[in-house]
Amino acid sequence: MKLFITGNMGYIGPRLVKYLRKAYPDVYLIGYDTGYFAHCLTDSAYLPECQVHLQMFGDMRDLRAEHLAGMDAVIHLAAISNDPMGNAFEEVTRAINLESSVNLARLAKDAGVRRFVFASSCSMYGYAEGGPRQESDTLNPLTAYARSKVGTETELAKLADTGFVVTCLRFATACGMSERLRLDLVLNDFVAGAITAGEITILSDGTPWRPLIHVDDMVRSMDWAVHRDAGNGGVFLPVNTGSDEWNYQVRDLAQAVARSIAGVKVSVNPDAPPDKRSYKVDFTLYRKVAPRHQPQVDLPGAIEGLRRGLVNMNFKEKNFRQSQFMRLKVLTGFREQGILNDSLRWING
Repeated sequence: MKLFITGNMGYIGPRLVKYLRKAYPDVYLIGYDTGYFAHCLTDSAYLPECQVHLQMFGDMRDLRAEHLAGMDAVIHLAAISNDPMGNAFEEVTRAINLESSVNLARLAKDAGVRRFVFASSCSMYGYAEGGPRQESDTLNPLTAYARSKVGTETELAKLADTGFVVTCLRFATACGMSERLRLDLVLNDFVAGAITAGEITILSDGTPWRPLIHVDDMVRSMDWAVHRDAGNGGVFLPVNTGSDEWNYQVRDLAQAVARSIAGVKVSVNPDAPPDKRSYKVDFTLYRKVAPRHQPQVDLPGAIEGLRRGLVNMNFKEKNFRQSQFMRLKVLTGFREQGILNDSLRWING
């Protein structure tokens, strides 16, 4: 099998490549990434991309048909990857997350790719009352990032057929240690605060609900999806990806970290404006279609993995929300240095 992975130089990609290289030694792996965060390495003894057979550097907006020649499957991770970045770069988010994703799928189908795995998001549920959201429930995307995921799914559904099986993994909020750690994720943020300052600062009132999934369990789901047959879920399958046990209120996540790491204080901002993103998610369908690829990492395990990883890095930045492990800070820093333009394209020369 030849497998094309976009966005492989981000938070998830190194974990995915490491897993695939071990599980399928004969799979030929090609990475495609613009390299925004290539330098943001954490607890890694080597460059993760050494484990792919070919690393391409390129913008998703410039992808061409020849990039996909001979590919059997695509795992599409590349995106402007969270709400703050989407809000700061709304037009770029649409161009990369939606328009380029649809173009990738069309090119892949034309090239004879048979499996297409899209990293979607539960954030498309936005604010949801009345119980955990199922895949058939009404979507309520509140941000540019979430809207891009909804729009891409809509277009992918039109392309799917028996020769082009599409799986949209609606991921819960990611967490866990990676060779390119992100600290702009709720649990990762809390553990970083606990390690560096002995304090967890909740920026909201702590009441919003969030489903979470460990990055290594995300990887397991992609392994399942890239091999999924149309008889298991149909030619087009959007599926909530995570576990019911990982639906938490934000304040409960903070308290779990405080219980795991001694001497940590939790502060809540009671005057914070309401966070409109609050939703619980039902993962029944994922249990049904992927019984052998269910999440394995629990909350204490995720916290301990982050704690150990940060300690091994000797990470002591109390002002970590200004560090290179915050994706928006990296992009705005490049723009201030004149390395990226307003369209988030590299400035050459």
